[in-house]
Amino acid sequence: LITNVRNYVHKMGIYSKLGDISELVSLLDEWLEVRNEKSDRCTLLFDRMKPLFQSLLNAKAYENKLLGRIWADRDMFPKLSQWIVGGDGWAYDIGYGGLDHVEAFQSNDVNVLVVDTEMYSNTGGQSSKATPIGASVMFSKGGKSQKKKNIGQIFMTYEHCYVASVCLSNQSQLVQALVEADHYDGPSFVVAYAPCIQQQVRPEGLNDMFDECRLAVDSGYWPLYRYNPDLVAVGKNPFILDSKRLRRDVT
Repeated sequence: LITNVRNYVHKMGIYSKLGDISELVSLLDEWLEVRNEKSDRCTLLFDRMKPLFQSLLNAKAYENKLLGRIWADRDMFPKLSQWIVGGDGWAYDIGYGGLDHVEAFQSNDVNVLVVDTEMYSNTGGQSSKATPIGASVMFSKGGKSQKKKNIGQIFMTYEHCYVASVCLSNQSQLVQALVEADHYDGPSFVVAYAPCIQQQVRPEGLNDMFDECRLAVDSGYWPLYRYNPDLVAVGKNPFILDSKRLRRDVT
């Protein structure tokens, strides 16, 4: 798409005074300059281009074939938000090697959201590296002897990853973390607490998820935080603890 747009702008520059062509060339030229921006500008520019494309294609304007190729790839004009979404069994255990390889390189502009149920939920509730110490689950009926893997802390050691810990009980912090992760120029990792029905601690099943999330945060079991490397450039601490005070007795 970029090559076709550049060729069209170059070829049609000589027709800069021809109505729709002139306006479209101007918009395409602006899109080339901002195409890597993580904002709504590309989408807004495309919204202005669409009627011009349709008008010129219907009128069989000059360089119609090249214009047609650009129009065929029009879904690439907006800057889309793309995410990899997976569970803790994948992120903490069987897929960790690949995930770590992606997060380890600053040039990888990849967003990852992990839904942490703290066990292998889809296969019966077996113990995983996300399962907390002492938990009685399949393969650890006597209580898991090892601590939960602190995957957020691991990725923060790279110092170039955006990392956040979120859950449904604080929706404003959740949305803020997802937006910041998406706008961050580099790899991001967001882990969301999602208590599983296999834990058998909620009488109403999944209907109690919000309350369980709130209790986990209020007791200090699940801390909410954001680690934004961009803050270092402005002299600020990149680590922000969003759940700053315990609101429940931890005993």
